[in-house]
Amino acid sequence: MMMRRIMMTFFQNGTHEELECLLVQARSVCLRALDQYELAWDCIHFIQLSDTITYKVDTAPSKSYLLRIHSNRLSKEAIRSELTLLQSLGTSDDLHVPQGVASRDGSYVLFIEAEEEGMYFYVTMMNWVDGEHMDGNEVNERCAYRMGSMAAKLHEAITRFVPSVDFSRPIWGEESFKVDMTKLRRYYTRFLSDQAWKTYQRASHKILSQLADLDQNPQHYGIIHGDLHIGNIVFNDEQPNPIDFGRCGYGYYLYDIANTILGLFPAQRLEFIRGYESVRTLPTDYVEVLESFFIMCIIENYSHHSSDPREASRLIDEQPYAQACIREYLMNAPFLFNGIEVQEVT
Repeated sequence: MMMRRIMMTFFQNGTHEELECLLVQARSVCLRALDQYELAWDCIHFIQLSDTITYKVDTAPSKSYLLRIHSNRLSKEAIRSELTLLQSLGTSDDLHVPQGVASRDGSYVLFIEAEEEGMYFYVTMMNWVDGEHMDGNEVNERCAYRMGSMAAKLHEAITRFVPSVDFSRPIWGEESFKVDMTKLRRYYTRFLSDQAWKTYQRASHKILSQLADLDQNPQHYGIIHGDLHIGNIVFNDEQPNPIDFGRCGYGYYLYDIANTILGLFPAQRLEFIRGYESVRTLPTDYVEVLESFFIMCIIENYSHHSSDPREASRLIDEQPYAQACIREYLMNAPFLFNGIEVQEVT
């Protein structure tokens, strides 16, 4: 069945009609899952459809939760491992992160069968983290500094977490990047010329060469957020808090940093680094490696969205800047903290 094929890959794939049908099923799953929690809910708000389908659940008096319907991209053990990590991070005085909520029977990951035969979902409930989102235009240098400090405190807290033998999370590195490049090869014509695609391929070869030379020193490599872009940070009284740990896994701390500064301007990136280094020291040669992760994050982001035809116009609009960064990267010209010349692309 087509619906099952969508479920087995990623939620954002498929035609508009197929996704509309999926959302109808998802709302039914959401309501049946809510019956398994001790929550007197008042209102349910659909948030988005991505790797998970998410809803904000409001209860009286003025308390909110996040309900997530997961694709089976991750196993039940992997989802449970994310919640275990968050439970550990929740004990830190320096961090405010989402926490899992148990159902009536004490389960943190629910198994819900859909109305269509053979189709199922995993469902989790999280405490809602209050705060406002900002984009790069709204983040001043003080906020950027605090974001850097927050990221470093997050990495410090994670180094104190001791995974159990059944802890299961993905790895973000060479193999995952190759998978993204394979997907992008199928869809690049939606927003790239053949010439630009060759430039992306050259950049990917350089990135993979850089990754092959890195060692997994525990000072620089471990469990990371995995998706710490600016959209997964909320501000409460100017204090940034990380949310959406759905991609947490193993990787380099610089990869997390690259994901965040992707949404910042050069001056803000410098402040982010200063904030980070007020808590944790970066390697002396970090800039070259960080630039590789920065370009890696750009390409991964485009791979993620390339299969959704609704995203094509945005991806095209972003190409002048993205390709300017890739051009500087291939010329070995430092670009992260400098203004770069943006040219028309064809």
